[in-house]
Parts: sequence; structure tokens; C-alpha cells
Amino acid sequence: FFFFKQKTAYEMLRSLVGSEMCIRDSLQGPCSIGPGMVVGQKLEETIRSFLDIQKESDNCKYSKKATKFYEGLAQRATEAQAVIDIFGFTFDQFGLMEMKTLNEQTGGYALLQESFTSPMFKESFKKLFETDENGDLRMGFAAKIQLLASKDILVHGAIGQCISLKSGGPQVSETVIGEGQTTQWYMGGLDRCSTLGFYFDLAQQTKEVTAGKVCYFQFKSTYKHSSGKIRLRVTTVARKFSDPNNIFDLVPGFDQEAACVLMARLGIFKANQEESIEVLKWLDRSLIRIVSKFADYKKDDPGSFRLSKEFNLYPQFMFHLRRGHFLQTFGVSPDESVYFRGTLCRENTTNSLVMIQPALLQYSLDDPTPIPVHLDIDSLKNNVILLLDTYFHVIIWHGDHIQKWKEQGYHNQPEYENLKLLLDAPQEDAKLIIEDRFPVPKLVITYPGEGLERLLKSRVNPSNTNANNMTVQSGNYITCLLYTSPSPRDS
Repeated sequence: FFFFKQKTAYEMLRSLVGSEMCIRDSLQGPCSIGPGMVVGQKLEETIRSFLDIQKESDNCKYSKKATKFYEGLAQRATEAQAVIDIFGFTFDQFGLMEMKTLNEQTGGYALLQESFTSPMFKESFKKLFETDENGDLRMGFAAKIQLLASKDILVHGAIGQCISLKSGGPQVSETVIGEGQTTQWYMGGLDRCSTLGFYFDLAQQTKEVTAGKVCYFQFKSTYKHSSGKIRLRVTTVARKFSDPNNIFDLVPGFDQEAACVLMARLGIFKANQEESIEVLKWLDRSLIRIVSKFADYKKDDPGSFRLSKEFNLYPQFMFHLRRGHFLQTFGVSPDESVYFRGTLCRENTTNSLVMIQPALLQYSLDDPTPIPVHLDIDSLKNNVILLLDTYFHVIIWHGDHIQKWKEQGYHNQPEYENLKLLLDAPQEDAKLIIEDRFPVPKLVITYPGEGLERLLKSRVNPSNTNANNMTVQSGNYITCLLYTSPSPRDS
């Protein structure tokens, strides 16, 4: 297994084909010289923003050339079966938008941190070298996946960290989604959370297929284990066609969590090609279409609206997806957007759902056991502690009363041991979350009126900003939202 410095590794790519080579590319600023430059050396030049990209301003003049250069490097890396990881240590952008193909097409990681010495990076870097019970690294290399399906199925493509091998064939659809025109993909590096989303359609001659007919999908995955052995995993899935005259046959088999993640990946694919507002309109239309078909309601009577348990969470998933930074570009830089989107397209369903709809837990003196609560401003109460997991951040928020008791030192007094236990409970749960996640999320402890409280308030639904509650009113909720807006130059 080889690790090289960036320049040496890229020069030796073609001579190390077949070796498990991983290039760790660490950057502390944007490239300002050579074919990969994304910004000039003059101080008056600034790196591109989404507004610059939209208006095709002079700040974008290096992007196309740099993107083409990095795509060429990515092609060389896949031919050499090398994996490229990108670590960025900077408060500003460094060019991840241009170089994203380096890690996305080779199966590598992209990691954004404020500093090389940050605890989050140190712990994340350690996790890269975790070993199993046999002392082997928990990663695979030179991974490929082949899809075999019944003749009734057409393959649109796959979305994730992969590249099409352009194998073609009669089952390849003319409509391309993600990496298409193939039934074989190269994934490069992988770990236990690596996933791909596959998109299918029915062949034209089987649109009116009879109910009960079975179709098959077989996935053949091969990769080189860190021990040096080639491993093959074959997964075969059988599914029955539903009655075309009764769409409710589809209901028992509908997985709303998987559907949400697949829609998120498809939305990201569209967002890379279209304006974000158009993607949001497409998402709204798709939600209206599916709800109109599967919901039970009376016209002009909102109170009669009902969805079965297989669909009842799907609308709220879509609500949080359209509010998040995966499809919208407001408040994030191009590099941050690429990082968030790339992470969602790599991770498994459970982790992706946490990114889309963060988990909010409540702790109180009445019940120290964590209770899931709504992601709503009304959940921010004076006498509770909240734990918000957004995947990239783990936020512990102390209500106004809890924070005042803590500042007065009540938790250090024996007669208030229950308060100490309450303060410790979310800390222990946060520790468990952090230990099991890569990259390691940033732990934030905040309270009403404190600056980092905006990380929590920007993720909850502002259903009631006029509540008679010090916790809600503190820091001005609207101001907290505006705090994350782009610089005045982008407005």
C-alpha cells in the first residue's frame, strides 16, 4: 500500500497500475499558478462565487480550464486504479468545485476543515487508518460493479462516486441519469458506507406488463481488499410487477426513506446542470404528483387529507430537502455546496437522511431519557436541553433556565445531582455519535443569544417567531437567518 506526496504521486500514476495507491492531497489555499489555477495572484482578484458563475464574470475565467485539467488527472488516476483524497484547510474556498472529479471518480474523500490542527481533522484522519480484527485497513480498492437485469428493465444510470465504463447494451436507456450509457461502473475506493443510487425504467414493450410477473436485478461487485485479495460479492433481488390498473399495489413495497435519498441524489444531479429554482419547482411538482395519486382527501377540505404509513413521512422529507443546502445555493459557497452534495451522494441511507432532516432530541429534568421532538422553533424551550445532529455538526443547546442554573454552579452541588445528570446525558450521546462517524462532526455547545446558536436556529422551522418565550426571542431569529447570507458583494 503506497502513500505519496501530491506531485510525486501524479508523476508516478501510470507506473503503479494495480497497486493500492492513495494520494492524500492537502491544501491550505486556492491554486494560483499553473493549469489548475482557480484564482489569479493579484490581490484584487477574488475566487468565484455562485453569483459570478451565474453572470459569467471575470472571476470565473479560470474555472473551465482548471476543471478540464483536474478531469484529466482524474482519468489518469482511474486508469492507474489510484484513490485521491482531498483535505482542505482554509476559512475560504480553495477550488474544490473545479477538482471534485479527483475524489468523486476515484472513490476518495473530500474533507473541509478550518485548520490542519483542528481536533475534528485529527480524529477523522485517525479513522482513515482503522483496521479490522485481522489488522487490515477497512477499505477496498479498484472496485467495479456490474448490473444484470431482466429484459423488461432499462438502466438510466447511477449516481454516486463512480464513473461509467460505457459498456452499452440493449438494456441501456437513451435517457441518461448520472453516469449512464452502461451497465458497468468503476468505483475505485470504497468503505462500509459507500453507496450508489441506480435508476431504472420499463422497456417500452413491457409498459402494460401483467401483474405478478417477476423481474430480477443482480449486482456483481468486485474489489481489491487491503489484504491484497480480490473479493466478489453478488447480490440478487427479485421484485414483482404491480397491477397496472391498481397503483395501490405499489404501496406496501414503498420505502419512503430510500425514495427520499434517491430523489435528493437526482435533485443534486439536476442542480449541477440547471438553476436551483428550476430544481425546486421540479421537486414540488414531483411531490404534488405522488401525493395526488396516493393520498386520501376531499377536494377543498384540507382537514380530510390522509396518507398511509408508507408515505406519511415523505412530504416532510421533501420539505427539509428543499430548505437545505443540497439543492439551494443561498448562504453557501460553490466549494461548500460541492462538499455537501458529494458527501450525501456517497453516504448510506441512514446518514443521508440525517443530512436532509436533522435529528432533534430533547432532554428535561422530568425525563432525562432523550425524546425525539419536531424540528420546529417551538421545541426551543427554556427548561430543556436539545441535541441536534446535522451529520456535519452535533449541537448541544441549553435552554435559558438550564444555562442560568449552569452558570450559577447548581450542577456542582450534591443536592442538584439530577441537574448534573441532565447536563451529562447529551454529552454522552454526542460522544457516541462522533465515535461512529466519518468525517468527525464538529461538536458545538451553545445557548440563547450565543453566536453559534444560529447553527440550530437556521435548521428549525420558524412556525412561531412571536412566541412569548425568551429562548425563541433571544438573538432575534430573523437576524440569525441573515447571518448566514452571502457577502454584500454577492447580494
